[in-house]
Amino acid sequence: MFGEKYFCIFPLKMKDFHLRPATLDDLETLFEFEQGVISAERPFDATLKPEKINYYDLSALIQSSDSEVIIALDGSQIIGSGYARIKLGKPYVQFEEYAYLGFMFVRPEYRGKGIIGTIMEGLMDWVKSRGISEVQLEVYNDNQAAVRAYEKFGFEKQLVRMRMAI
Repeated sequence: MFGEKYFCIFPLKMKDFHLRPATLDDLETLFEFEQGVISAERPFDATLKPEKINYYDLSALIQSSDSEVIIALDGSQIIGSGYARIKLGKPYVQFEEYAYLGFMFVRPEYRGKGIIGTIMEGLMDWVKSRGISEVQLEVYNDNQAAVRAYEKFGFEKQLVRMRMAI
């Protein structure tokens, strides 16, 4: 669907949005998005530290040949993000490598318009171009909106990780 580094334009109600790989020039906005992801996930994870934290090394993800960070833009405004990163599979699974998806974020005013699905399609094309056939992601079980969105895209639940504080 997408070229390796060039992405199509998609209808966004009366406007268009497009995808492209992120660059280091996008970091300021991507750092804001990272805090948006963390804020959205705090209610589902009592183990997160209360102060400002970071999940990702965004500079490394953008610069690595084993990852692709994609952003969605409405004109020149960045409105969404996601990444795929190639990881090694465990020695006991059937695949040597898999792609891990993360950093799925869309500005609140743009949600419900299919942007995450389009970002995921772009990431899947990148994954396929790398010869990878296994894709995984993590989502909090209680984050039902995200679970439904990923299931709609074709993901299925595999494992429930449990914890307790003592």
